[in-house]
Amino acid sequence: MSKRLIYGGLLLALLVAPFVGYPMFLMKVLCFALFASAFNLLIGFTGLLSFGHAMFFGFAAYVSGHAAKVWGMTPELAVLAGTLSAACIGLFTGWLAVRRQGIYFAMVTLALAQMIYFLCVQSPFTYAEDGIQSIPRGKLFGVFDLSSDTSMYYVVLAIFVAAFALIYRVVHSPFGQVLKSVRENEPRALSLGYNVDHYKLVAFVLSAGLAGLAGATKAIAFGLATLTDVGWQMSGEVVLMTLLGGMGTMIGPSVGAAIIITMENYLASLGSWVTIIMGCTFVTCVLVFRRGIVGEIEHRFGGKKG
Repeated sequence: MSKRLIYGGLLLALLVAPFVGYPMFLMKVLCFALFASAFNLLIGFTGLLSFGHAMFFGFAAYVSGHAAKVWGMTPELAVLAGTLSAACIGLFTGWLAVRRQGIYFAMVTLALAQMIYFLCVQSPFTYAEDGIQSIPRGKLFGVFDLSSDTSMYYVVLAIFVAAFALIYRVVHSPFGQVLKSVRENEPRALSLGYNVDHYKLVAFVLSAGLAGLAGATKAIAFGLATLTDVGWQMSGEVVLMTLLGGMGTMIGPSVGAAIIITMENYLASLGSWVTIIMGCTFVTCVLVFRRGIVGEIEHRFGGKKG
């Protein structure tokens, strides 16, 4: 009951947020909150650390932007195209990576992410350093005009809520329980007869697809897809968001994303000092909130993660 009240209160706050805040900033927070939640599904509930999740986020942004601007697709189809492209890359990457464990798994994802980055630099449809600009928002289902920031915000919010509900359902399903058992003790899960590599591959593809959904949505909302979205720095940033908010919790990554995006937005005038401040924040969090902000709150008040 308490969780329902918390989720209900957060949803209500998000519904009224564009009337008291800046919709563009709120949309950015929601997109990165979804990105961090997708990453958390992999590291927090499956125990797999990926150093290349930006390849799904950024490549989906490029595909979605190209589909909307060049192919003239409606926004929902453009987002779907980006999401499917990320899931396909995730299937190939996961098929290679899940055969390895620990740092070897992470290095495989990082290597493939750099290959995708190089592909985005060289491919003509990405326009290299210029990126895809002036991506049209279009009309949702060919009817609802999304030129208004408020209208676009509610579409982004609907996508975030639907994706968050999907992640919640996966985590609390029998499939999610197997993922947690793999995270806690993979040899024991194997001894119980579970095809561990199969479960890890499904989790990886699902995480990649949701990360792609976040990137595709961001491209449509902001009308821009650049190399920043697919660079290794973005992969590091989503790790920071997840650990800061609370790895293995449901709303922790969203909290971490909100904090990081807020710092980047309101401290932008400080230039490179923003990176230093973010680093100090992360170090403080590791020393004081070792489970992350939300994870520490749940632990101290006797709650369970998730």
